[in-house]
Amino acid sequence: MKKIIILFIGLIAFASCKNDAKEAEKQEVVEETEVVKETTEDSTKTYPSSFKVNPIQHATMVITWDGKIIYVDPVGGADAFKNFDAPDLILVTDIHQDHFSVETLQGLNTSRAKIIVPQAVADLMPSEFDAQIDVLNNGDTKERFGFSVEAIPMYNLRPEALKYHEKGRGNGYVIEKNGRRVYISGDTEDIPEMLALEDIDIAFVTMNLPYTMTEVQAANAVATFMPRIVYPYHYRGAAGFSNIETFKAMLKKASEGKVQVVQLDWYPQ
Repeated sequence: MKKIIILFIGLIAFASCKNDAKEAEKQEVVEETEVVKETTEDSTKTYPSSFKVNPIQHATMVITWDGKIIYVDPVGGADAFKNFDAPDLILVTDIHQDHFSVETLQGLNTSRAKIIVPQAVADLMPSEFDAQIDVLNNGDTKERFGFSVEAIPMYNLRPEALKYHEKGRGNGYVIEKNGRRVYISGDTEDIPEMLALEDIDIAFVTMNLPYTMTEVQAANAVATFMPRIVYPYHYRGAAGFSNIETFKAMLKKASEGKVQVVQLDWYPQ
């Protein structure tokens, strides 16, 4: 009888391990998306063969999408990117040091890259980058390497925060390819332009005081434009880290669980 009980417990543990492995596979699919076709009455979306996010730090990330490499707000020195291929696209959102670093750009191999920036950033770039720069003002769009990149406004609304990010200076971005739309918010609050976004598949949304918005503001904003997946990022503020669990709980309630939250480690040190 004792042997039977031990065998039964072993079978339960084995089944549990298999379930854990399946859950891990599901999580991986979020970050490396296989080709999916979504057919509606009037259109067919073809999702990319791969989409992978590597957080570097705070606002900085490397996105690999259909074999192209996109650096977002590369700061922290060239060594932070030593494990990644040279970029095809570089997106810079704002002039602040956690988003823009001339030294980092100069240390990287940007020979094949187009660098998309707002005018305020372009004004601070050395002349050596002139041939690579695409200036996008809020509302402008560029086509590069098969991607459409649209500049979305990013700014503060609260009177006490207007000094941080004025309207028109910086850019959020919507990157689109084959019907897949990815939104990178940049430093912003829950502005009307964010709330009016449509058909966003993946969103990267900031939440840190006093510079951007609260977890509650962010959750309500995301529940309004309803991406399929949201990555909280840029969540360290003057008083420490924002509470991502609060964001998750509020978003689950506000979106009725229809938006998946993926939390990555943006602060490895």
